Amino acid sequence: MNIGMIGAGAVMALSAIGSGIGAGIAGQAAIGAWKRNYLANKPASFLLMIFAGAPLTQTIYGFILMGAMMNSSKDPALLLAMGLAGGAGMAMSAVAQGKASAASCDAFGETGKGFANYITIVGLCETVALFVMAFSFGAL
Repeated sequence: MNIGMIGAGAVMALSAIGSGIGAGIAGQAAIGAWKRNYLANKPASFLLMIFAGAPLTQTIYGFILMGAMMNSSKDPALLLAMGLAGGAGMAMSAVAQGKASAASCDAFGETGKGFANYITIVGLCETVALFVMAFSFGAL
């Protein structure tokens, strides 16, 4: 058995778990903001879908890294460690992004203002996952 393949699977699984948690957090906030708008007979912005879906990209990064790891001839122990650590980093990025997106949904849903500011912060959380993927490619 090649333990490196466990790492390849782990990076995909952990990043997807983080994406699910983050999207759940952000999605709940979007639904709450829409409800408040509907109760106040105000239009509910579809832009909140951007915030709710933002954490899903970490799953894509995990998938890309998994593919590279599966084709790597590096030490299986390195691949195992990289998969576990990289997957955890991507997962935490997605959870943080979900929390930032939730706050963004609340603020934008209430005011209808500040979208560019909010999406910038959400993007900063995303950057962590991009760094994990890029630096992992460097190790491969």
